[in-house]
Amino acid sequence: VSQNLSQPVPQNLMVQGQDSWRVTYSSLQICAYKGSTVEMNCTFTYPERIKGEVNSLQKTFWFRGGGGTYKDVETDSEYSGRVKNICDENKCTLRITNLRETDSTVYWFRFIINKDSYHGHPGVTLSVTDLQVKVMSPSAEIVEGSSVTLTCSSDANPAPEYTWYKVNGRELSKESELVFSSVQSSDSGRYYCKAKNDLGERTSGYPTEHYASKLPSVSVSPSAEIVEGSSVTLTCSSDANPAATFKWYKRNQIFQYLHEGAQLVFNYIQPSASGEYYCGSENKLGRKRSNDTSVIFLFFSPQNAPTDCSASVSPAGEIRENSSVTLTCSCDANPAPEYTWFKKNNNQPLSREAQLVFSSIKSSDSGEFSCKAENDLGKPTYKWISIDVKCE
Repeated sequence: VSQNLSQPVPQNLMVQGQDSWRVTYSSLQICAYKGSTVEMNCTFTYPERIKGEVNSLQKTFWFRGGGGTYKDVETDSEYSGRVKNICDENKCTLRITNLRETDSTVYWFRFIINKDSYHGHPGVTLSVTDLQVKVMSPSAEIVEGSSVTLTCSSDANPAPEYTWYKVNGRELSKESELVFSSVQSSDSGRYYCKAKNDLGERTSGYPTEHYASKLPSVSVSPSAEIVEGSSVTLTCSSDANPAATFKWYKRNQIFQYLHEGAQLVFNYIQPSASGEYYCGSENKLGRKRSNDTSVIFLFFSPQNAPTDCSASVSPAGEIRENSSVTLTCSCDANPAPEYTWFKKNNNQPLSREAQLVFSSIKSSDSGEFSCKAENDLGKPTYKWISIDVKCE
């Protein structure tokens, strides 16, 4: 229902407080907390007849002030699902749930009979506030032994009672201020307060806990063997509030500064990068450097094709028929090479292992043997060895 307030008002409605026309509010000032529920109550009367015509109650509703027009708050989208007008004969209650600070305004009750309507002045003023918690002293870094005061405040009427708590702890104080005359490291944590009066209670949000950067930890990716030419990332992390900044150092004879940032990236790593790396974390409340338990060590062998190959026979010395003999091939290579054994003038491989084993060697096995070693980085490398088997 919406009606322009500038429309003429019936003469018999002009006198506020006549016995036949009346709206009485139980309270004209209400203070409530954001998120709570509030109820506004009133009673109303109207004449039984006007000019001989029997009056019949058509509608009751509440509207909020301002704008020259009025609108039922139950039909206002801002109150959707949060407001209800509850009436029993000549008593009506407006209930608003999940209060918002924007709900703060003046509310009037209005009723319609036949063709006339009436609302009571001056209306109900609702004030919605949110509980505030703040550190008054000090606002900078908190150091052990200093004096610290936490203050809880709320715009509430009547004045609320306050209670202070530590998160996951017990009740600490029933005053608006929580005072630490000589704060200790064991007092670190998060605190909150509750404010309560006859109209309800509210709990504050948790004030932000600020603390220096904790000991940083470091990691390397990939965590497998590091090879020349690959991409390697070192990452530093630390628990800190405000968030920490990071700096990377390499230890030679001194600590050499390298880079600022949580990550140190080698896009194409070289052997010269081998060494010990540390990270430092820092915020405005303090700094820390990774210690010997969290330092990163970079060790790797450069990739290369097989070189410095050698072939040996075991046991050494004279080889007798029917004895056990093993030929072994080894090379310096990264990645590790594949080995293949051949006998001279025979292209059929005898073994694809680093060792060629004769469990019971014969005189016919005498001759020259070749070991081929190869990986993906170059041409195969060959190594020759001769054996002479003596008859029994």
